[in-house]
Amino acid sequence: MFSEFLAGSTRCSRTSCQESAAWEIVWRNPKIHGPEREKIWLSCPDHKVFFEGYLGQRGFPVRAVALSGEGA
Repeated sequence: MFSEFLAGSTRCSRTSCQESAAWEIVWRNPKIHGPEREKIWLSCPDHKVFFEGYLGQRGFPVRAVALSGEGA
């Protein structure tokens, strides 16, 4: 997963958020990409539900994976 390649501090992908990421939000757009192509956004605990809702509302397959060393 993406977390294996992270070095140092990571930040949430939400615009203007400066919080540390605790989650990988893994998703894809099935109208454009097959199951082998996934995208990853990083999320702090406060924005996890926002990202899941934003992507889920569009019908995109989405799952949240805790970053290594973080609580679920």
